[in-house]
Amino acid sequence: MFIDKDKTAREDGLMHLNTDPNLSRPDDFYEALIDAHRGLSDDQSRDVNCKLVLLLANHIGDMDVLRDALEIARKGHEPGQAT
Repeated sequence: MFIDKDKTAREDGLMHLNTDPNLSRPDDFYEALIDAHRGLSDDQSRDVNCKLVLLLANHIGDMDVLRDALEIARKGHEPGQAT
C-alpha cells in the first residue's frame, strides 16, 4: 500500500486514500447516517450500508484507493479474531 505521508497526489499521479478528517460538518453527516437507518430492520439496515458502500465506491472509482480502504477497514477483523 502506498499512501503519501502528506496526503497529496501519489508519485504515479493516481488518487490516494485520504484518511485525514475531511468532513466539513461531521456531526451533520453522522445524524443523516443514523436517520437513514431509523426504523429499519437489521436486514434493511445492512442493505442500506451495502448500497452506500457501493455508491461511494462508484463515486471514488479508483481501484487502488478502494483496495487501500478495504485493507484499512479490515485491520483488526481477521477470521477467528474476536471483534
